[in-house]
Amino acid sequence: MDLRAGQVAVVTGAASGIGLAMARRFAAEGLKVVLADVERPALDAAVAALRADGADAHARVVDVGDREQVLELADFAYETYGAVHVLCNNAGVGSGAEGRMWEHEPNDWKWAFSVNVWGVFHGVQAFVPRMIKSGQPGHVVNTSSGDGGIAPLPTASVYAVTKAAVVTMTESLYAHLRAEHARVGASVLFPGPHMLRTGLWESHRNRPARYAKERPRRTPYRSLDQWEAAMKEAGREVRFTPVEEVAGTVVDGIRADRFWMLPPSEHSDAQIRARAQSMLDRTNPSYLEHFILD
Repeated sequence: MDLRAGQVAVVTGAASGIGLAMARRFAAEGLKVVLADVERPALDAAVAALRADGADAHARVVDVGDREQVLELADFAYETYGAVHVLCNNAGVGSGAEGRMWEHEPNDWKWAFSVNVWGVFHGVQAFVPRMIKSGQPGHVVNTSSGDGGIAPLPTASVYAVTKAAVVTMTESLYAHLRAEHARVGASVLFPGPHMLRTGLWESHRNRPARYAKERPRRTPYRSLDQWEAAMKEAGREVRFTPVEEVAGTVVDGIRADRFWMLPPSEHSDAQIRARAQSMLDRTNPSYLEHFILD
């Protein structure tokens, strides 16, 4: 798809991190942008900064786990601009789950699925039919993760399961779009290849009351800075990928109609090969043993 000035992009989870970087990059390319997020102050600040730089941008407070709110987001975008050319279903949360998988609370799963899985589907359902009907070129980008999208990190199993679902959903979306001979493409994004400085580590601050934890956490939440300090103390190298680089991967991928927005990485490639070989050989998933299960 050829990205051109005057086209319209809608990005969820856009008040910070990867989503904001994508919105900024789209604006720099001359696109009009609609930013959606649950955090009003950060969202307003993001849009104000974009407008100060000359961008045509709007903000909408949206919980993507609520279908009606996503439908209203689509209505707003189409009423404001008359078209949507790029949809980035990027909003995501951690689960806050602790311990072994069988110890995770049902609400940990419900909250993570509400945002990470249902949020993506709600975006697809609200926007894609209109994008197809317009007859204009368009593209949908769904954000997954190497954790789950490639192989699960067992210590973050709830998150991993949701991100595996995003990959399968996007593969299915791609097939359905092809069957319709639509001018709309689909891609799955794997941010990276290294760690990212995003708000995911503090996503518990936005956890809705309806998905509240049933019992107090045994351990406090760790910030990204605390995790980084612990890794360095253990003698492990910590590398970060700038979110602007991820946004560049998205723009390049849309232009190339690239389904797998997966940056080059020896580690990712090794995991993909190990998992595929395990399936082909019908062997147990020994590749999971590279992770520390503490």
